[in-house]
Formats: sequence, structure tokens, C-alpha cells
Amino acid sequence: MKLLKSLALSTAVAATLLAAPAMAQERIALVVKTLGNGFFDAAAKGAEEAAAEIGGIEVIYTGPTSATAEGQIEIVNSLIAQNVDAIAISANDPDALVPALKKAMQRGIKVLSWDSGVAAEGRQLHLNPSDTDLIGETIIKLAADYLPDGGDVAILSASSTATNQNAWIDAAKKVMPEKFPNINLVSVVYGDDDSVKSTNEAKGLIASYPDLDAIIAPTTVGVVAAAQVVTDEDLIGKINVTGLALPSEFKQFIDNGASQAVALWNPIDLGYSAVQLAHQLIEGKEAAPGATFSIGKVGEITLDDTNSAAMAAPFQFDKSNIEEFSKIY
Repeated sequence: MKLLKSLALSTAVAATLLAAPAMAQERIALVVKTLGNGFFDAAAKGAEEAAAEIGGIEVIYTGPTSATAEGQIEIVNSLIAQNVDAIAISANDPDALVPALKKAMQRGIKVLSWDSGVAAEGRQLHLNPSDTDLIGETIIKLAADYLPDGGDVAILSASSTATNQNAWIDAAKKVMPEKFPNINLVSVVYGDDDSVKSTNEAKGLIASYPDLDAIIAPTTVGVVAAAQVVTDEDLIGKINVTGLALPSEFKQFIDNGASQAVALWNPIDLGYSAVQLAHQLIEGKEAAPGATFSIGKVGEITLDDTNSAAMAAPFQFDKSNIEEFSKIY
């Protein structure tokens, strides 16, 4: 009787094991600046696409509720405790995250930054969405193209510590005297990728600079907030809002004339590429200057002297194509 019970129990356990889903071989955390941001939600879709394509990967999509380094540090420490295989992070601060990410690497967790970088000592590689200088030139050109006689422009950025935003603004300032000498940058303000704060900062720019011709927001949150302010204050045709925007979120402002054109890379491809890179690091590929990594269907990258690389050039959206791309992301 005991033997029969033992056999029955063994059979039940075996059946349970067979019925249970297979455990993921790799766990990759996609850590974003803040949850509830359409850009990062689109990146998460790409991450899941890559995971499905590679197989055996679980993507943990996470981020703080507000765009702070402190919130991301708390999340990184939690991921270390969970012993994930890789952390791919879009950083709110390039330096503040370094100690936590160094701790992760010491525990054998692979670390890369994407979109907004971490200082070199806090990651193994960094994936820029595009070339920094090209983005800087693009955001100014988007305004200058519709100001043939020049004019006053202001920049509404994300946080004052956002690595990517600061690099793009510096590149824009650098190219202006040579290529856009008639464009006058009157101010740079920060909305912290928060819709309410970005709205208030846009209103402040308009109040402070009555001759303002354009607001440039190299952030998907800020550009929507600024365009909504221009719409609400009946300034369409007076102030052009441009910058980096998700077509699906921004189509209404191209349609109503608050904006003439915006640009962006494909965030779906960015999340996809981040997971492709994380997987290769987990599998043992070494990140070193000159190393070439595949990013699947997106192509391949070659790391520079800082173990960084750019994914693709920005793409412009205007009345000719915004309808098409708004259905994609």
C-alpha cells in the first residue's frame, strides 16, 4: 500500500512538473526613467519582440513613478536582490546610479545603459538612440527651417541631469553659430519629464519672452506639454513647437498647426536593441572598443573608445507622414 501511495505521489509530482511552464533562462530588466511615458512603453514593446525572437528570455519592465535617480537606485537595488541576469537602464542621472550599478556588476549582473547614459564606470556599454551631434543639429534645424529670417527660440528639456538631453543641447549650441547664425537661443528650462511642470515651464517661457518664435523640446513629455500650451493660449501660427515626439502622441499638434515638424528615432527598435545587447553580454560577449554587436533586425553597432554606439539617425515627421507613423508608435 505504501509503495502504491509513493508511486501515485511520484506520478502526481511528475505530472505537475510537466504541466508547469518552462522557466525563463535569462531575466533582463528594462529600467526606464519613469513609468507612464509613451516613449518607454513603446520601447518595452520592442524589448518583448526581441525576447520572443531570441527565446528563453523574461523581460522585467520597471521604473520609478517620477524621473529621479533616487527612484532608479531603489529599483536597481531590488533587481540586485532578485539576482537578475542583466539590467538595461535609461538613466535619470549619469553619476548617481554608478555605485548601485557597480554593485550589480560585482554580483555578476550584466549592465548596459541605453537612451540616456550612465558614466562609463557604471556600465559595460551604452547605446545612444542616435548620434549626439546629429540630434543636436536636428532639433535646431527643426525650428530654423520654419524661421527663414531667424528668430528667438527656447529649449524645454527634461531633468537638468539627464545625460542625453544635456549632450543634445550642448551639441545644438555648438552648431548654431556656424549653421544657424540667425537663431537666438534665449533660454533653457527643465520640466523633469513631468507633464504639469513642463506645462508651467512652457507658460513661463511665453510670459518671459513675448517675441518667442519657437519652443524646442527634446523630450516626448515636454513637447506635448508645450504644444498644448500654444494651442490653449491661441498662439498657433505665432510660436512653433518642435523637438522629439512620438507620432501617436503628437499627431493632433501637427494637424492643428501648433507644430510644423518633429523628429524621433523608433523607440520600439531602441528597446529591441537593448535586449539584443543584454542577451549577448549574458552569453559572454565582451564589450570593448571596436567590438561589433548585432542588434538583430535593426542592424549592428561598433563600440567607440567609451564602449558607446549609436543606433540610427532621427527621422522627421510632418503633415506628409504623421498619419502613417502615428498608427505604428
